[in-house]
Amino acid sequence: MPRRHRRAGGERPAPRRDGLGGAALESGPSGDPDDYHVRRVPGSRAGKDYRCPGCDQVITAGSPHVVAWPDRPRGEDDRRHWHSGCWSGRANRGLTRRWS
Repeated sequence: MPRRHRRAGGERPAPRRDGLGGAALESGPSGDPDDYHVRRVPGSRAGKDYRCPGCDQVITAGSPHVVAWPDRPRGEDDRRHWHSGCWSGRANRGLTRRWS
């Protein structure tokens, strides 16, 4: 059986489910005190275009992507749609100015 590639720094912890329609609770990148509710949206359920705050490019309708919002009161008002790769690499790249 082939070995799995392991990331430097150990294994990534499994996301916790939060009871909000299948959204997982993930911790923010280092230095970010917030946890985030994260929902994966399949392409068949993505009916609109959105702009990704990670790369400032359009997520076209029908593209699978990630919806994330901070775990705090009224955090759902800060809900953003991200490319899956941009969400995964947000700790390495930073945000565009559209997020704030």
